[in-house]
Amino acid sequence: MSATPTVLRNILARKKEEIAERSRKAGTQQLLNEAKHQSAPRGFVNSIERKLANQEAAVIAEIKKASPSKGVIRENFDPTEIAKSYTKGGAACLSVLTDADFFQGHEDYLKQARAASNLPVIRKDFIIDDYQLVEARAIGADCILLIVAALDKQQLVSLNQTALELGMDVLVEVHDRAELDLALDLPNKLIGINNRNLHTFETSLETTFALLPHIDETRIVVSESGIHNIDDVKIMRGHNVNSFLVGEAFMRDEEPGRRLMEMFN
Repeated sequence: MSATPTVLRNILARKKEEIAERSRKAGTQQLLNEAKHQSAPRGFVNSIERKLANQEAAVIAEIKKASPSKGVIRENFDPTEIAKSYTKGGAACLSVLTDADFFQGHEDYLKQARAASNLPVIRKDFIIDDYQLVEARAIGADCILLIVAALDKQQLVSLNQTALELGMDVLVEVHDRAELDLALDLPNKLIGINNRNLHTFETSLETTFALLPHIDETRIVVSESGIHNIDDVKIMRGHNVNSFLVGEAFMRDEEPGRRLMEMFN
């Protein structure tokens, strides 16, 4: 954790405070009761696998208002309409940012998106505590993100197990070979490779290409960040990477679902 990038360290420090604040307002038992009344998880991995089985790109389309590096990405931000647009555009799944302080996200955005679509939804946040996993299921998340750079091995294994027990799928995100080795110790199907350097915030598709040879065919590689145009998609698919998490390229388009279709169909 000493090598954790500064921006990420700041986010995680704030996340600890946020968990303490939220848990005082709604305890774990209350959230578990709310989770029981949610509809069953929709099968995030299954939705991706169906696309791949049809030789289609499996796109996790992101609903994101802002980021620490770019500021506000989309002024006209309506999660309901964006989710409908992505669904019409052929997305496999939706991703919704719920971090408020750094990404201007909110858990209500996930609820709105899921209500507007039949697609499974991942809660995109910085998960460091079981409380957040119960909270994720209580708001309807079908999948959660675990960022290896934000966790030690014990946390990673424990949080992954808890998420699976709650019925959610898990996307494990890595940035380098050491993180990948930890991720591959888990039984998870999905391995997300983030092409963004968390120290510099620069992106390079070479990150995905460098890690690909170390991942066997039983896993599904999801390339994240830096996918901006049709050429990027062609390069990735030429390397047999057919699953993607894309946000900014869609969010900057007036009609996000149309942009998805243009890039991936």
